[in-house]
Amino acid sequence: MWITLFLFKIICFSMSQAAGGNSFTTQKPLRCGDVLLHCTQSSLSWTRCYEEKIAKCELKTRIFGFSRQTVNSLLEGDLNPTSHHRVYITSSSFEGAATTVMASVINSTYFKLSPPQRSRLQFHRREGTVLRGLVLAVKAVNMTENGEIIRNLLQPIMLFFKHNNMNPEISVTNLDAEKLSYITYIGSALSVIFTFISLIIFIWLHRRSPEKAIGLHMQLTGAMFCLHLSFLLCSFWEWLRKNEDSSICLVLGLFLHWSLLATLTWTALEGFQIYLLLIRVFNIYIRRYLLKLCLVGWGFPTFVATICGISGVYGKYTLQLREAKNGNSTAQMCWISSDFQSRRPLVSYITTVAFPLLVVLFNACMLGLVVCKMWKLRSDDKKMNFGSSSDWKEIKKEKRKRLWKDCLTVLGLSCVLGLPWGLASTTYVSLTGIYIFTILNSLQGVFIFLWSVGLARKS
Repeated sequence: MWITLFLFKIICFSMSQAAGGNSFTTQKPLRCGDVLLHCTQSSLSWTRCYEEKIAKCELKTRIFGFSRQTVNSLLEGDLNPTSHHRVYITSSSFEGAATTVMASVINSTYFKLSPPQRSRLQFHRREGTVLRGLVLAVKAVNMTENGEIIRNLLQPIMLFFKHNNMNPEISVTNLDAEKLSYITYIGSALSVIFTFISLIIFIWLHRRSPEKAIGLHMQLTGAMFCLHLSFLLCSFWEWLRKNEDSSICLVLGLFLHWSLLATLTWTALEGFQIYLLLIRVFNIYIRRYLLKLCLVGWGFPTFVATICGISGVYGKYTLQLREAKNGNSTAQMCWISSDFQSRRPLVSYITTVAFPLLVVLFNACMLGLVVCKMWKLRSDDKKMNFGSSSDWKEIKKEKRKRLWKDCLTVLGLSCVLGLPWGLASTTYVSLTGIYIFTILNSLQGVFIFLWSVGLARKS
């Protein structure tokens, strides 16, 4: 009996030793998703721990922020730990044995800047932000040589980062939004008044001498009057009928869009008129020229606005205002509907971004031609005056007057050609650009009025 008990104890002790030995020597590897948490809680350096554990972690399913792939001389590596990070390795980067490449994305808050070292030389460390607050870590380990880290690659590893908006984000606070609103409303109100006066002046000038240029200015002034008036009506109606969607808002949105397209079309026709005068100097007679321009200037916006109206484009537009302290707020007006823009942004992009951009580029080229012609004329005047016995003081005084006159002509033409619309690109860069764009474009009617007064005095 005691022999049986003795054998039983020996067997149990052997089994327990075997089990204990296995638990000590064959430790189960960590899951890849738990490596970062395990290493940050350890007493050792978490980066060294992470570098060792991540190469041997257990990966059963795809984990966001981590990707692992075996690469050799016949198979290239293409890892995507996230949709915004990509690691690409050519097959010629490695020689011989297979290599495991790991790419992981770690939150930048885990990394801390080391304190600056004291030295005689003073260095200023530039503080900044990490792209999306994430750090991309890449490691390559040889599979056959005891897991050694790969060094001296034949080809570099290429890292790709995707970002939806690489431009710096401009935050407009509620206070700035309120100031910009006041500037816009006051400027548009002044533009309505002064474009109406300018329209009367151009009609009077056209009756005195029916020139084509005066007729063009008159049409552009009428379109600009409709633009600023429709903007004020859309903003006032939305303020009066807040959170109420009605058919009147649809009509006002169509009127505003039509007025914007008409203003841009007539500014393009102003540039076309300069093209005829400067490039096609001869044989520029076109039968019923102004009537044909009216068909384009008023017909094109009407056609586009009608198609958009049938498609259900117009409605309530909601502008999101973000402020860190007071949270988010909204501003609304009658325009292209926000729901339609989210579903079909191409319509809004073509009519409010691409078309104005083409008009501004074309008219900027025309203004450049005007400046070149003026420069050539002034150079010819200098050659004619060279060596004359006239009083030099009178000549310098005349040159100053011509310089001022030329500058005012260029500034006036830039407003007539709608070049202040080109400042819209600065609104994506700085808050100052937003203020400049708002001030200049809300006061377009005032600039047109000054241009009309100058033409009236000249006539």
